[in-house]
Amino acid sequence: MLILIVVGFAAGVITSLSPCVLPVLPVILASNANPAKPGALAETPSHNRWRPYGVVAGLVISFSASVLFGSLLLSALHLPQNLLRDAGIVVLVIIGLSLLDPRLADLLQRPFARLPHHKVNPDSNGLVLGLGLGLLFVPCAGPVLATIAVVGATHHIGTGAIALTIAFGVGVGVPLLALALAGDMVARRTGVLRRRARSVRLTSGIVMILAAAAIGLNLTDGLQRHVPGYTNAMQTRLEQNGTAAKQLNGLTTTGKTGPGTLTSGSSSGTTTDGGPCTEGGTTLENCGKAPALTGVTGWLNTPGDAALTPAALSGKVVLIDFWTYSCINCQRTLPHVEAWYSSYASDGFVVIGVHTPEFAFEHITSNIRAQAAALGVKYPIAIDNNYAIWTAYTNQYWPAEYLLDPSGDVRHVAFGEGDYSNTESLIRQLISETHPGVKLPPATDVPDGTPTEQQTPETYLGYTYAPLNIAGNQPKQGKAMTYKFPAKLPADKFALSGTWTDQSEYASAGASAKLELSYQADQVYLGLGGSGTVTVSVDGKQTSAVQVDGVPKLYTLVPNAGDERALLTLTVSPGVQAYDFTFG
Repeated sequence: MLILIVVGFAAGVITSLSPCVLPVLPVILASNANPAKPGALAETPSHNRWRPYGVVAGLVISFSASVLFGSLLLSALHLPQNLLRDAGIVVLVIIGLSLLDPRLADLLQRPFARLPHHKVNPDSNGLVLGLGLGLLFVPCAGPVLATIAVVGATHHIGTGAIALTIAFGVGVGVPLLALALAGDMVARRTGVLRRRARSVRLTSGIVMILAAAAIGLNLTDGLQRHVPGYTNAMQTRLEQNGTAAKQLNGLTTTGKTGPGTLTSGSSSGTTTDGGPCTEGGTTLENCGKAPALTGVTGWLNTPGDAALTPAALSGKVVLIDFWTYSCINCQRTLPHVEAWYSSYASDGFVVIGVHTPEFAFEHITSNIRAQAAALGVKYPIAIDNNYAIWTAYTNQYWPAEYLLDPSGDVRHVAFGEGDYSNTESLIRQLISETHPGVKLPPATDVPDGTPTEQQTPETYLGYTYAPLNIAGNQPKQGKAMTYKFPAKLPADKFALSGTWTDQSEYASAGASAKLELSYQADQVYLGLGGSGTVTVSVDGKQTSAVQVDGVPKLYTLVPNAGDERALLTLTVSPGVQAYDFTFG
């Protein structure tokens, strides 16, 4: 539970700093102006120092509740799945109009005027605005948000899922609150609210109405796609490390394995034989039969929107692409997938876009159809509103690609953005193997918009994967061993000194245990368990000491290094367990 809370909160903080919050930022910054007080069509907006707290609290509450319980509630009441989103837009427009016309604000407040001790503006604390805004907040997709969405959509809501959702919401809210408070403080200290009250109110109203229109018409998607995903690497390192992935997977699976089931740290490029696929592998593998496309609630981009039959896929190379239309990460992937489909469809290649929704409004077929057209998706789309295909594949990511041969075997998997040339190379290879002598067109040339921050990759310390990253003495499985640092440590490698016992998933410190790591990143995290102290030094200078409290979780070792290459040295007390390094 503690790991879920820590990971959820950290993921929320990272999300609040990402380009995906751009659509709601103008409203948060404009929220410092209030409608006039009841009965006073004054030019001066009433100021409430608690208003920024109310706006952000409302956003966190409505976002968290709608993601977990929105689909369940709307289904039980037989209401349209996009009702909550429409309600958020209406709330934003009404509040914007009330800022433009104080008479409307007065009219809206009249029902509250008869309440004892409530002769105040019902939105003066910002909670109503925040509640509406939270229904429109669509953060970037990642394993944490995917887990929350899957739990909510499948109605398997337990204490772990609730704790994760609350932690994620609070993590999102903290930086947004700091921004709202900063804007409020600047406005008050510069006297803007007093000297230009009417202009502030009118501008705020216009901003809210324009924001509602832009979100409602999906005009913000293009902006988000073209702003660099500067937090992607940080989000990936946090949410896809072995400990976090195991905890998140435990909320959505019941011990099943399938094509999406990976061995931890399986990015080595080694092949498997009928077992789990190597994510992002550079060769075609044999990963077992793909699950059948059952439980589909509808089809798009097929003749008459009819289901694809086995006969239609006979002899075809198939790419299963999990996506959802409001996911910015997916939107940056779609041009590549569409280009592959356009180039190779005549050579026996089929793409099936499995649309598994994150949010309630993404269940609406008309919404999916419209957004697929706007995004240029022409290949068949299987609507997976009940998460039937997602569950069968034990998938955990948006976007995710599974490459199938004509026999229905999974031959390659790739999660997230990037590595498009590798995936396309394997598609071309599989088509050529299926149709010997086929003359394929040149490889596609779609610009890769994946963020390119240079970082050390995730580094595991357990003996299963340590040989990939360790310099010097190789570990012995489950046996205490005395190590010595090598004379020179290569980039992105680690080395041990003193006594360590290497287990499958972690290395346990003994007497005089030390660890060195040559890394490049802004932040360095390490999964630690057991009990003891870890002293942290960067380039020979001690920077901090971490107290490990027994529960395996992620610890921050270096909070801000400026993306420069450095040498990390850890002095570890006996009994501490070190799992894997991740970077931000």
